[in-house]
Amino acid sequence: MSTALAMLAALLLDRLFGEPRRAHPLVAFGRLAHWVEQRMHADQRGRGVLAWMLAVLPCMVPVQLVQLCLPAWLSWCVAVIVLYAAIGLRSLGEHARPVAKALRNSDLDGARTAVGRMVSRDTAALNAQQVAAAATESVLENGNDAVFGALFWFAVLGAPGAVLYRLANTLDAMWGYRTPRYERFGWAAARIDDVLNFLPARLTAFTYALCGHFEGAVRCWHAQAPQWDSPNAGPVMAAGAGALRVKLGGAAPYHGVWEVRPELGDGDPPDASAIDRALKLLQRGVVIWIAVALLLGLAMQGGAHA
Repeated sequence: MSTALAMLAALLLDRLFGEPRRAHPLVAFGRLAHWVEQRMHADQRGRGVLAWMLAVLPCMVPVQLVQLCLPAWLSWCVAVIVLYAAIGLRSLGEHARPVAKALRNSDLDGARTAVGRMVSRDTAALNAQQVAAAATESVLENGNDAVFGALFWFAVLGAPGAVLYRLANTLDAMWGYRTPRYERFGWAAARIDDVLNFLPARLTAFTYALCGHFEGAVRCWHAQAPQWDSPNAGPVMAAGAGALRVKLGGAAPYHGVWEVRPELGDGDPPDASAIDRALKLLQRGVVIWIAVALLLGLAMQGGAHA
């Protein structure tokens, strides 16, 4: 029960305060990872594994040690704060809603600027429909990366699990590219993130199905997800697109080149309302997860007293 209550408390903190405005732990970790990369980079998988460990373990182990040394109630408070720092539910809305607002106001330049804060593609080349698709895709994918994945690993391993997951996710975003610099060095970061996301991504996809058009989500998940490059983003975004009954995916510009991507979903072209509906889908999913966590906590508590 304490784990479920910690999850609820962390989400309430996120709703009240959002992401830390100053000295966000993930920003500080990014600087540490950059420092490690400068000193450890080589075109070798082994060096990438060692660099990953040097970046993550000094952040993860102290959390476990601090919790072991504190009284139970203080350890619980530390866990809540760690999970709060690991999730970004409110931040997703703060980034996505300005895109939807600009699209409704027919302010394409403003929408491109706003969505540029969410995605890495070349937003200046996007039309209104492509801007809406980019924002909707980002909400769906980050629903797993910044919310459900962190909640899952917190439930499994406590605060160290949430730290492990978010730092691995951050290193994948920094090093997990198939470029000459990162093809081998970033191999470990990409594979570890894939492993850690395997179960959360599929639970996220199922959650989207439960909270939206179930049959469409399951159909798109099974038919379209295998075509996507990422083994975890595919199920999440395909199920999300099917749940929303909207068309996502398709060609997108990166570094001046339009990359051909599979289409996702089977409904209408995306617009501002698709972004809003994606946020509501995510929020309903969070409610389900917390309700299930509380029910499981009550059941386990009851079983312990029997």
